[in-house]
Amino acid sequence: MTTNIDSTLQQQPKHTPMMQQYLKIKADHPDQLVFYRMGDFYELFFDDAKKASRLLDISLTARGKTAGEPIPMAGIPYHSADGYIAKIVRAGESVAICEQVGDPATSKGPVERKVMRVVTPGTLSDEALLDERSDSLLIAVNTDLQHYGIAIVDISTGRFSLLEVKGEEALMGELERLKPAEILFNDGHNLAGQLKGSRGLRPQAPWNFELETAERLLCQQFQTKDLTGFGCDHLPVALGAAGCLLQYAKETQRTSLPHIRRLILEQRDDSVILDAATRKNLEIDINLAGGHENTLASVIDKTVTPMGSRMLRRWLNRPLRCRNTLMSRQAAIQWLMSNYHFEQLSPLLKQIGDIERVLARVALRSARPRDLERLKNAFQVLPDIQLLLEQTQPQLLQQLAATARTFPELSQLLNNAVIENPPVVIRDGGVIAPGYDTELDELRGLSENAGDYLVQLETREKERTGISTLKVGYNRVHGYFIEIGKAQKADLPAEYIRRQTLKNAERYITPELKEFEDKALSAKSRALSREKSLYEALVEILAEQLAVLQDSASALAELDVLSNLAERADSQEYTAPTLTEEPQINITNGRHPVVENVLDDPFVANNLSLSPDRQMLIITGPNMGGKSTYMRQAALITLLAHIGSYVPAEAATLGLVDRIFTRMGSSDDLAGGRSTFMVEMTETANILHNATEQSLVLMDEVGRGTSTFDGLSLAWSAAEYLANDVKAMTLFATHYFELTVLPELCQGVFNVHLTAMEHQDHIVFMHEVKEGPASQSYGLQVAQLAGVPGHVISRARQKLIQLEEDTGQTEQRRMPPPVQDDLFVAPKPHPALVQLQALDPNDLSPRQALEMLYALKKEADRQ
Repeated sequence: MTTNIDSTLQQQPKHTPMMQQYLKIKADHPDQLVFYRMGDFYELFFDDAKKASRLLDISLTARGKTAGEPIPMAGIPYHSADGYIAKIVRAGESVAICEQVGDPATSKGPVERKVMRVVTPGTLSDEALLDERSDSLLIAVNTDLQHYGIAIVDISTGRFSLLEVKGEEALMGELERLKPAEILFNDGHNLAGQLKGSRGLRPQAPWNFELETAERLLCQQFQTKDLTGFGCDHLPVALGAAGCLLQYAKETQRTSLPHIRRLILEQRDDSVILDAATRKNLEIDINLAGGHENTLASVIDKTVTPMGSRMLRRWLNRPLRCRNTLMSRQAAIQWLMSNYHFEQLSPLLKQIGDIERVLARVALRSARPRDLERLKNAFQVLPDIQLLLEQTQPQLLQQLAATARTFPELSQLLNNAVIENPPVVIRDGGVIAPGYDTELDELRGLSENAGDYLVQLETREKERTGISTLKVGYNRVHGYFIEIGKAQKADLPAEYIRRQTLKNAERYITPELKEFEDKALSAKSRALSREKSLYEALVEILAEQLAVLQDSASALAELDVLSNLAERADSQEYTAPTLTEEPQINITNGRHPVVENVLDDPFVANNLSLSPDRQMLIITGPNMGGKSTYMRQAALITLLAHIGSYVPAEAATLGLVDRIFTRMGSSDDLAGGRSTFMVEMTETANILHNATEQSLVLMDEVGRGTSTFDGLSLAWSAAEYLANDVKAMTLFATHYFELTVLPELCQGVFNVHLTAMEHQDHIVFMHEVKEGPASQSYGLQVAQLAGVPGHVISRARQKLIQLEEDTGQTEQRRMPPPVQDDLFVAPKPHPALVQLQALDPNDLSPRQALEMLYALKKEADRQ
């Protein structure tokens, strides 16, 4: 595209002045689609027009020629531009909005035009372009080859934060948490490789990340002498990213950003760290298929405001480790559940709406009339919320109620100034209420009374001229007129001056009508101008109190989250977990919050006990038996406890964990050149390197991606390392039954299994967790359930018997030659006797007893 524009610029003398103006503007925005305002349309030219035609499915036409070739052109109506811009941005493109800023009446040559705003995927603020329940984040990534500095801003709310992490794994975990719409990165370092696959990548010159420039920009933004008060002086890499981010945001918005008022320092150690694989496997707010159904958020999030929903998702994606904060949230939830206070609070909060994003548009001076109406409605309901919370006891609710204060003056102002159900835009007026401004009322009176005057004028002129078909009318091109048929024009008064000739009629103007026209049309334009200035003054008054309004919006969002968690606890029968300083996870009758919501049958609850003396559970049992569900529910219950929520269990006592790890399922990374097994081993290595005694580790089927003995060896050594060296709280699911001997070799390791029953070659899953190892894996029965043809199952049974016999013979061949028994040492008991002594007949079904009898007979025959 750049080459096309450069060559076209060299031919500018051949272009009209308007096209020369466009090409100069386009040269400043080579990477954005330029929406060039021409009357009631935004026009696009050259390659922009071709791209827009493909993205928007609009007609590609032509305007004039250059070098003998037509200039490609496409256009969209300016009043419906939002929908088109949204489509372009969703495709990952950016748009430069070029408006007419000059006065056509006084301009010589083309009206002056200027890019007023650049819309990029990460800098959206317009309501029509945003997903109301998801943050729209722009981030910048910087590095010094040891640390990664990340700065995050949400233009639509003003939230601005930064953090530093060490290692690529930590960087990818943060990107998975943030899910940014656009990423700026330092092009001076080799970051493109690490960020490959991320959407909205924008390389930036290294000098945009200079620390000195960043500190100056940030101090100007926050009007401080230095950044000491934000506690980020020791993070130069992140500060460089923050400076680049702020500069980019200002360049795209073409205005100051007063709603960005503070810099939040995120300490990674303050939260439960979840890596990218864990976030994916736990399906916190995005499922494995990339959708939002059947996720933890889909079950937990019943908030009544979009800003509350976004805050809850931030909580779920960044669980906290501060026990005091979590306990204060629990206390707030308990009070909201008592006497069903949440049922009274939620309807009030629902009327608040998304004032967080409304206030951002106020700050950017892009607020629309209906934004002001939303603020007006919110201000009117705040006193009722205060009344409900005035008797509250929990300190957190008292603080939130104090912050979500009332604004009686602003409420009265907007109530007086803005009509009910105002139009979408201020462009055509009709927003300011009658009685608010005397001058506006007078000007409107002149326009609105025009109809009565014209009726009176028409009656008088009919009588004066004797022409009964005479009409007085108006059109936008010629203004007011008196219309008379051509047959009656002979006897017209002398003061009638011809204004327009039609096929069968003539239109005239008189000095009296001309004088009225000047007054009426002038009054209409002056009324519109006055209304726009009054509207802008209202926005300025609101902007003056932006800080306290934003704090109030944040408090209301948190009230919505807490009220929502109270409702979930009540309706889903969740209980308050006990949080301790000692590492442990003890859950009584725990349930999977998502699975229990999609099952038609009652969910089978299970217990879980992990502690320093019982730090690892080897989980065996059949496929489809519920091992994965059991493991994931432990992680989700732990996660919910770390946002201050009640949890799906009869009782729960948990120590604060530092990280949650999961190694579950199978997936490859073909684009990155990694096989399924390589991905599995990479995730395993990350766990073994980073887990601690305070971590919760979920390991599912480690080693299944390679040969049996390789896989078994890797699974054994990984489990052994976690048990003996790391001592993390671990759930280790496996089909390698050989691992069930680990409890005999490693302290703190125990066997549990998921139960199943076999009936006439069919399997019934009980989903119940019991102590001890499973007796078999029921692989063939599960295959039969999956619909594998019967003859394949029969052949598999034959092969299984053969393999088991061959394995027994192989093991016998590998045994060392027998040695003569020592006369002074008691002989070893017969293997069949050992197996018989280990049996509990009460645990055996008749079929299992018969099978065991045959096995013992075979063992006896070998001897």
